[in-house]
Amino acid sequence: MNVFIRQLTGVRFVAAAWVLLYHLQGPLDRVGLLDIPVLPDVLNVGRLGVDLFFALSGFILTHTYLSRMGQSARLRETLNFWWLRLARVYPVHLVMLVVAGVALFAQAKVTGDSVDRDWLNPLDFIRNLLLIQEWGPQPQRGWNFVAWSLSMEWLAYLIFPILILVIWRCHKRLGLPMLIALWIACIAPLIGYGLSRTDSYYTDNWGSTIRILTEFTAGAVTYLIIRRLLPEGSDDPSRRTLRAANALSWLLPLAVIAGAVLLAHLAIAQPPVNLNASGDAEPMPPYFHLLLVPFLIAWLGALALARGRVSRGLATKTLVLGGFISYSLYMTHLVVFGLWRAGMRAAGIDGGLLYAAGLILLVAAALVIAWLMWRFVEEPAREWMRGLAGVRRTPTEEAGEAIAERKRSGPEPVTMPSEFPTP
Repeated sequence: MNVFIRQLTGVRFVAAAWVLLYHLQGPLDRVGLLDIPVLPDVLNVGRLGVDLFFALSGFILTHTYLSRMGQSARLRETLNFWWLRLARVYPVHLVMLVVAGVALFAQAKVTGDSVDRDWLNPLDFIRNLLLIQEWGPQPQRGWNFVAWSLSMEWLAYLIFPILILVIWRCHKRLGLPMLIALWIACIAPLIGYGLSRTDSYYTDNWGSTIRILTEFTAGAVTYLIIRRLLPEGSDDPSRRTLRAANALSWLLPLAVIAGAVLLAHLAIAQPPVNLNASGDAEPMPPYFHLLLVPFLIAWLGALALARGRVSRGLATKTLVLGGFISYSLYMTHLVVFGLWRAGMRAAGIDGGLLYAAGLILLVAAALVIAWLMWRFVEEPAREWMRGLAGVRRTPTEEAGEAIAERKRSGPEPVTMPSEFPTP
């Protein structure tokens, strides 16, 4: 089933870019781009890119480890799994944790703002080091803000060795109707929580924990459903399944767009204080936007089976390379944005052609910095950590067509990963 890896790698870039543009709504509004119909409605739910990552992580890790870890619990295999997951995500997190602290003081030096933050203390730094900063009913976010989702991913990684035992038994014992029912049961708590109107960001009252556990598990069950829809021993779905998957691969994103537009114009979905997008702050997302998550998770399943234009578009070299750098892009973009914002304020540029040119440079810089982080931190550190564990530096599960050469780095190609680093 490695055939779907290319398009799902492309999805990673789509998700990261969605989050990036969500955070850039203020500057985009200043240059007039939010006057484009539908665009502001879609960007205002861009935080759902993280939820898409959560589900994608469950899907891919189940694909990679179902047979390897699902049949029985083994301590060595579990410890090895946790170490390899840290090798994937921790080096970039550690670098950005330090960079974010330095960037705060650099911004304050340029703008003259105070560096007083409630999270700027040793205890919160340790919580971030341990990746537990988002755990609990009222999480305290700080340092590199976007790492909250990494904290949730780490929670999912910790429980995965137990979850995969259950998933394996479901794989062996449940038919397609029961797996679909199980998928609905996994999503139900998220839907119930998403109908609440106490917090537009859905982080209070264990919100982040509910999101990761339901979405990660639903992603895993989605993989089992896909396995059931494929003929035994084949990667090619039946014609009927293929036609349905190809149609859903573009209908489901359209449903998400339609849902975002509906929420933007639904009076009951509007938060009590809708921040003005003008300036540097993104507006608050509408209530109920978590109700769009099931469409995104189903989209992953459709893409795994589809062979149409959407899946081929996501599998292009450009988007797949974007998928490779997506984790670094996600982890670095807010710090880059903060430094850019401080520089623009210091230069007295707050609109016009210079501001638009600066925004273009910001996006370009975010992509370049993400590539540099991926090329010189993420990949080398991952290989080094794998070597420490006595595991092959190039993972055996990383199979597929080589899609890009590491720029100026010799003959070794970039290979297609079957397990993803996920924000």
